[in-house]
Amino acid sequence: MKFSEFEYKRPSYKDVKLQLLDLLNNFNNVCTYKEQSKLISDINIIRNDVESMSTIASIRYSINTLDIFYEQEREYWDEYSPLYEELNSLFYKAIVNSKFKDDIKKEFGNQFFSIAQFSLKSFDSSIIQELQEENKLSSEYTKLLASAKILFEGKERNLSGLGKFMSSQNRDMRIKSSKAYYSFFEKNEDKFDELFDKLVKVRDKIAKKLGFENFVELGYIRMMRTDYDANMVVKFREQVKDYIVPLTKEIYKRQEKRLKLKNLNYVDENFEFSTGNATPKGNAEYIIENGKRMYSELSKDTKEFFDFMLDNELMDLVTKKGKSAGGYCTYIPKYKSPFIFSNFNQTSDDIDVLTHEAGHAFQLYMSTYIEMPEINFPTYESCEIHSMSMEFITWPWMDLFFKEDTEKYKYTHMSSAIKFIPYGIVVDEFQHYIYENPNMSKEERKQIWRKLEKVYLPHKDYEGCDFLEKGGWWFKQGHIFKNPFYYIDYTLAQICALQFWKKIREDKENGWNDYINICKVGGTKSFLEIVDIGNLKSPFEKGCVESVISTIKEWLDEINDFNL
Repeated sequence: MKFSEFEYKRPSYKDVKLQLLDLLNNFNNVCTYKEQSKLISDINIIRNDVESMSTIASIRYSINTLDIFYEQEREYWDEYSPLYEELNSLFYKAIVNSKFKDDIKKEFGNQFFSIAQFSLKSFDSSIIQELQEENKLSSEYTKLLASAKILFEGKERNLSGLGKFMSSQNRDMRIKSSKAYYSFFEKNEDKFDELFDKLVKVRDKIAKKLGFENFVELGYIRMMRTDYDANMVVKFREQVKDYIVPLTKEIYKRQEKRLKLKNLNYVDENFEFSTGNATPKGNAEYIIENGKRMYSELSKDTKEFFDFMLDNELMDLVTKKGKSAGGYCTYIPKYKSPFIFSNFNQTSDDIDVLTHEAGHAFQLYMSTYIEMPEINFPTYESCEIHSMSMEFITWPWMDLFFKEDTEKYKYTHMSSAIKFIPYGIVVDEFQHYIYENPNMSKEERKQIWRKLEKVYLPHKDYEGCDFLEKGGWWFKQGHIFKNPFYYIDYTLAQICALQFWKKIREDKENGWNDYINICKVGGTKSFLEIVDIGNLKSPFEKGCVESVISTIKEWLDEINDFNL
């Protein structure tokens, strides 16, 4: 069934509640686990239907934020999702208090049981109103970003539409387009500041209502970090500061020399080569056609997966008017279908999306046997191993997309992967500061951001843009607004993905088997368990970052990037 044929029907909260309460009452009173297991299955049919309707509405709204019907549905879900969460909490209570909890763990895994426990810690009926407010504010942020209508080069463009101009060979064009891009944020500065302040305050209120000192601990619990904590993250940050920041300084210096610039300015960061960045040698249809060939040659499983995505129109990839910014992969459990959303903009990002989001989608495709919605996806840092690793696993096929620019692309992709990690640390540490000090002024928040940039991203030169110099970069980072504390996950996963890059180069068959194995377990295992299943080193392990980065540095040093 094609995505356009997926039925959307707003569920009746009243009916769902009556059905679930009846099933939960039976669940709590049966005498055997066999009966409980059957009731879990019946309960999940209802919960998966609700989850599917919410997801379909969200996808269709993000494809066209101007669609009045789905805008109204988005408003419905903003209001009612906390009420459905309340029903889920009753299910989690029944699970945690079950007299057959050992059988539940045996059937669904310890990770599911831990998620149920964490979910109970992060929810109470007393916070429903605040959760509704948080949802509405997050939706306002999405709409604010999507509202960008920037007249540039004779055409109205959204933020994604400026991407190719910001990496133009012509420096004047890079300056002009970057100013147009950031002027949108500057013009709407008060709106972004006000939205974020409300989000911080409502999250702080939620945390305190639940008995936490601040939102930080609750943020970790919401992210279902069942086997690592903030102290372990602090130690990881130190490894990044010691081993990755020095390498990024070298990478940026090389870029500066390649471009023959006195100073690498913010407008130059996305421009890698004076001869132009690596770009796909064709339009969206060309990219999809070569993507089909790539996944058909990679493995039997990836061929089946990509054909399934194409046949059922489970990808919406091209930027257009009214479309929400960014890219994502999500899952519709009722139809056992992943869905990929992106905004192609005629840069190498289009290929990164095709591989990154397809990594998520492939994991979901390999674990459709999982009926428990909490464990279709693993937790976020594990999810990102699948996506980021797929970016590197598909390297042998990059010539299909980039032709003569292939080596250029690989160098840029690898160096960008390294450069990204300190940025990810900034996003994470910034949020710790914010939620430990929720009453900071808007100026203080920006000062903290700029201070962290100077520690982890010391190359940053914002000459010509006062807005960025005072610390406004983070306005465009949607995770900070909509998914608090979702970012260190990318950096942990990147360290794991780089290990896969190394594995595949040294032993393709075993490396691919390790990757398949972590996809098949879905979310039934915790992050450190998935790391172990993939025969990877934990990023928290002393010496892990150093060992990975030393191999990457050797590879980068062998590349004569001045000739690319």
